[in-house]
This record gives sequence, C-alpha cells and structure tokens, in this order.
Amino acid sequence: MSTGTARNDTPARADADQPFAWTFTTPLYVGAGLNPVNSAIIATALVPIAADLHVSVGSTGVLVSSLYLASAVAQPTAGKLAEVLGARRVFLSGIVLVLLGGLVGGLGPDLAALTVARVLIGIGTSAAFPCAMVMIRRRAERAGLQAPPGGVLGGIAIAGMATAAVGPPIGGLLVGAAGWRWAFLANIPVTAIAMAMAMRWLPADPPLDRRDRGLRRIADRIDLPGILGFAGSMSALVVFLTQLPGLHWTALAVFGVLAAATLVRELRHTAPFFDLRALAANGALTRTYLRQALTLLGVYSVMYGMTQWMEAAHGMSTVTAGLLLLPMGAVSALLSRPLARRNLIRGPLIASAVSMLAGSAGVLLLTSHSPAIAIVLVSLVFGITSAATTVGNQTALYLAAPPDQIGTASGLFRTFGYLGTITSAVIGGIVFHDGASDHGLHTLGIVLVVAGLAALLLTVLDRRLMHPATTTPPDHTHTHPGESQVSTTGLPSIVPARTALLAMDFQNGIVPLAPESDALVERVKGAIADVRAAGGTVGYVRVAFTEADWSAVPETNKSFTAVATAKMLHHEDPATQIDERIAPADGDIVVRKIRFGSGSTTDLHAQLGERGIDTLVLTGISTSGVVLSTLIDAADRDYRVYVLSDGVADPDPETHRVLVDNVFPSRAHVIDTAGLRTLLQTA
Repeated sequence: MSTGTARNDTPARADADQPFAWTFTTPLYVGAGLNPVNSAIIATALVPIAADLHVSVGSTGVLVSSLYLASAVAQPTAGKLAEVLGARRVFLSGIVLVLLGGLVGGLGPDLAALTVARVLIGIGTSAAFPCAMVMIRRRAERAGLQAPPGGVLGGIAIAGMATAAVGPPIGGLLVGAAGWRWAFLANIPVTAIAMAMAMRWLPADPPLDRRDRGLRRIADRIDLPGILGFAGSMSALVVFLTQLPGLHWTALAVFGVLAAATLVRELRHTAPFFDLRALAANGALTRTYLRQALTLLGVYSVMYGMTQWMEAAHGMSTVTAGLLLLPMGAVSALLSRPLARRNLIRGPLIASAVSMLAGSAGVLLLTSHSPAIAIVLVSLVFGITSAATTVGNQTALYLAAPPDQIGTASGLFRTFGYLGTITSAVIGGIVFHDGASDHGLHTLGIVLVVAGLAALLLTVLDRRLMHPATTTPPDHTHTHPGESQVSTTGLPSIVPARTALLAMDFQNGIVPLAPESDALVERVKGAIADVRAAGGTVGYVRVAFTEADWSAVPETNKSFTAVATAKMLHHEDPATQIDERIAPADGDIVVRKIRFGSGSTTDLHAQLGERGIDTLVLTGISTSGVVLSTLIDAADRDYRVYVLSDGVADPDPETHRVLVDNVFPSRAHVIDTAGLRTLLQTA
C-alpha cells in the first residue's frame, strides 16, 4: 500500500484556513458512493445476466450476497488498517481493487468470474467510508471541532444512501441501453476520476515508522487472528441466512464454533480487532448500529422487493421499474444535506422511524392494480427514511465512537447496515418464494412495520439522544465526544518557565497497549515540541525494576507482587525504555519509578521544586494507572494540573471516558493538545 507515500503539501497549505474545502471532501464523497451504488446497481442486471450466461435467475443471487459478505467483513478491517497504516494509503488501495473488479466483471466469461469481480468490488469499495471518517475526524480535531460542519457529514450521507437509492434507476438505464456488463464497466471511469482527485487533493499520511513496515508487525497491530475469526464467522452466518427458509446446519455450526472461539480470544486480547467490552459499555454506539440495521432492512426491502414485484406482478420493464424508484433517490439526496447541516440526531432518527412505519403501511395497500403514482408515493416516503436514517445515525456514530477507533467503528457501522441489507434479501426470498405476488408484498409490509416499530422504540427510549453534542466552536479545546467543553479563555494562564509537561510510561512495552498508539505518540510529540519552544520543562517517567526492587515488593501489594514474581519490567529490558519517537533531550527530567504514581518512589517533586515548577501538564498510559495516581498526588501537593485529553489513553475506553469526563475535572483542567498550544501562545 505504498500509494500514500507521495508528498502532497499544496492542498495542505491551500486548506489551512478552510479544513473542509471542496478539494478535501470531493474525493471522499466519490469514494464513499462507490459501495452503495454498486450494491444497488446490480439489481436490474440479474435477469439479463442469467439469460446471457444461461444460468437460472436464482443462481445470480450470489452476485448480491458475495458483495454484501465481502463488504461486511472488509469495512471494519479497512477501518482498522486506516487507523494503523494511514487512511489515504488504504483509500487509494481500495480504489485500485474496484478498478480491477470492474475490469474482471466487464470481461468475465462466466458466473464464477463475475462473483470474483463482485468480491473485489466489495472489498475495494469498503475502504472509502471508514477511511473518510478517519480523515474527517482527524481534520476536525486539528481544527478544534468536536464535529465537522454538518455539510461534511451530509455530503457523506448523500454519497451513501442517496447513491444507493439511485442505483436501480442508473442500473436500469445502463443495462437497458448498453447491456449488463456496464454494471461492472461503469466503475472504470469513476475510479479513474476518484484516483486522480485523491492523489491530488487528499493530504499524504505520515511516514510509517520503520518498526511498522514488517508484515508480522502489521498483522499484530491490526489483530489479524481477530479479523480472520470475524471474517469466518460472518461468512458462515451469511451462508446460513441466504439459505433460509432452508436450514443449513453446517453453516450454523461453523458460525457457532468460530464466533465462540473469536469471542474468547478477543476478550483476552489487549488490543482486539472487535472490542466487545467497549461495544457493550458504549450503549449509544450499540443502539446506533441496531437502528442502522433495522432501517436499512426497510429501505433495501423496498428497493429490491418492490423492483421484483413491479416486474413480475405489474409486468413492468426493467427500465420502468428503475425509473419509478428514481424519486426515492432524489428525495433522499435533497433532504440529506439540509438535515445534516446542524448535526442533528434525535429529530432525523424519529423522522426515519415514523416515515418507515408510514411507508410500510403504504406497502400493505399496494396491489398489482395500483397506479404508478401510488408506487412512486410509497417510494418517496422511504426516500425520507433513507435520508433521515443516514444523517441521524451517521452523526450519532461520529459522536459516540471513541476518537482513536473511528475507523473500525465506522466499518462496523457499515457491517451492521449490511446485515440489515442481507436480511432484507433473505426476507424477500422467503416472501416471494412462490413468485412476486401481492400476498408476498403484503407479508413484506408486515415485517417492515415490525422493524419500524423497533427502530422507533430504540430512538424515543434512548436518553443519550435527548441532549446530543453539537459542533464545538474553534476556541473550544476539549474535543472528544462526551467530554465537557472548556474554553481556553476561561482557564488560568500558563507561565512556561514554571510549567512541566510529564510524559509518563511511554515505554516500548506499554505504548502498543494503547488504542491508536501511533497517533497518541504523535500528539504527545507535538505537545512536547510546543512546551520546549515556549521555554517550559519536559519530564519523563518510566516504570522499571532492579533485582533489589523486585525483592522489596511486599506480598500485600496486589498489583506489583505479580510483577515481582514474574520478574517483569527489568530496568535494562528494551521494553522499559522510553519510545524513541519522544526520546528525552539534554536538560529534561527523567525518573524511574516502581509504583503507579510518578512521585511516590522517585525524586520527581524535588527536581520540580528546584526548577520552580508549580504547574504540571499530564500525558501518559494508562489513564487509570499512572495518570490517575499522579494527578491525585499532584493535586494534593497543590500543583496546578492540566490533563491532555488526547494525550492520555487506557486499554479500556469506558474507564478512560469516565475518568476524563467525571473524575479529572474536579482536580484538574482537562484540555487537549490544541488547547495547550493556544495557552502557550498567549503566555
């Protein structure tokens, strides 16, 4: 994935004052639209493909399920890779795969080749959305925003659900005018344009640390076993679902075994691909995933189910059926942007659920004798559902996901959406098992009413949606979701000569345990540079033991007895050395501790006193260990304490959130690295 190594400084300079200029957002929108439009465009090509390749129409369903399966697995994987390797690199690599898939599908001689093409397209298009969310998130943080301007997420929304909604009409026109192969070949010019824009306008990723370039190192950082376990269990689940109403017991058994094994491993792993504990603790994020699955079940059921019903029961042509669904896409596109401008969540989600219920009731009233205008009206209602659910859930995702895991969280968001989409295909296959009849359509309508009610309850009963976070003005420095917002104008001033930044436990053996560790180190590296430039002091704290230290640990110490017994953290071990990316310089304070707190077993406070330090800025790993202990001790010693919210991390995101949100503000000023820079510049 070397495509992201080229330097691209001109856009960075051009966008310095406009971080979300069109040059930055346009390639993201084009890329984000590739997956949903490819998901939908194939719907009108299945019958012509079956006729041309001399296979049954039922067998072409693999072209739908293969892309869904590939996307369901690849979306969170791409998000994790974006967090580790760089979002631009992964984004460009995905576009290359889509281009290859378009060529293979456009030239493929049989159904097997087309299936391979759809898998390539599914994997490639899956990179765009999570990579876009990672780049948007990081750019918003650098601009001092809790969330980007609403129009940015609105653009992603339009590129997502709106392009999915216009997929059938586009597919109908392409297939009707040029043949089914253009359902694949259309990707070639689009990906060429996306590639050119991305290479020209998207900012280059930071260079990879040489330690992260080996395949073994990358596999460890992305938790390759966890990804493979997730992929295998998801594949088995999709096979089981697509075989319904028949029961594929083997697939179900494989799913159960792989899911259980993966669950056990991920719960034990320090940096899991699928962080089940964090997901269980983050109820707002979990509910967002469920709402997305339920509402996409409704939208895609209409998109696919009504298309089949119009062609079979109404006797319409492929082109006509596609054109009748065109207003659905148009409404979705028109509503997405104004709904997104204010980063609203609860209102759009209620509108989504209510419109889904209304549209489902309309489905129950349709018959093969209904006029075309009635079909259009029902699709228009689901266009409202499409726009509102994408805007509301996407903004909820952005604010609920941990900042350092936005890529993986965005991928899982799409995975749950695909589970809803796959379920819609399964339900359609069941209700239309004996043909696309009025009775089957009405049965589908009943299922959609139930799903709409569930989505409505998940919205109106969700207390976290009562007071959603809004975009923070640039002078607010506390930028992480769920954290209180602190303006630098209300904080005590910093006197650099009396201030020390402490980098605590940034050791080779501890840094990899932190979520998004590379980004964390880069932020702390920047904060250290800011403090040095302002004339402040930088201190380093590491935990390491000599043989005598191990022997002196009493058995009453619950935590460090285990360390001493296992002879861990020897002071000469490379794992206990400070990360070379933030290595100490001449004149810095460096202390070695043998307990949690920075001052409890060191002469740190004596050294600080000799330099006249009365203000501390804390960074470190972990939030619940060295940061918590040092903060309480420092507060008791009457230091003025600042904690950098994006300069501390903990393996448990929920513990980190509770401490930063609810505990630290009573003893310290919680800011971020951008806020620190502002305070130093005004000193």
